[in-house]
Amino acid sequence: MKSVTVSATSPQSTKEIAERLADLLLPGDLLLLIGGLGAGKTTFTQGLAKALGVEGPVTSPTFTLVRQYSCRVGQLLHADLYRLSELDDMADLGLDQLREEGAVVVVEWGEGAEPVLGRSNWQVRLEIIDEENRMIAIESSDDQRLETLSEQIGQK
Repeated sequence: MKSVTVSATSPQSTKEIAERLADLLLPGDLLLLIGGLGAGKTTFTQGLAKALGVEGPVTSPTFTLVRQYSCRVGQLLHADLYRLSELDDMADLGLDQLREEGAVVVVEWGEGAEPVLGRSNWQVRLEIIDEENRMIAIESSDDQRLETLSEQIGQK
């Protein structure tokens, strides 16, 4: 997969980058968010959700595992797999079926989820540089949408 890398200098800029990506999402897209604790995965999801028209707060589903929101593409599913280590437990969430029905699925701690959820359209790696700064690398299997994203966020 090809990628675009961008620096985020604040939580707000992380959300703005996510908003650009949200403009390109299609029903059935799967986004795997990868990064350590505090890297900005939930902040990124909040930006996506806002741009997709989700009303109300978007919080980490660490203990509920999955949160579902109505949005302009139908449904946004926000999952957190941090507490799950077994593929069977991931499969029991039913995210793959909801994805097939057209939901956009965002998975925090998405490493290793592809065997259960299918191939991802997007992988977003968030790396902590320091307290405010993050490096965000966005990979996609869709070269055309990735190129559009690159143009939108000023990367070549």
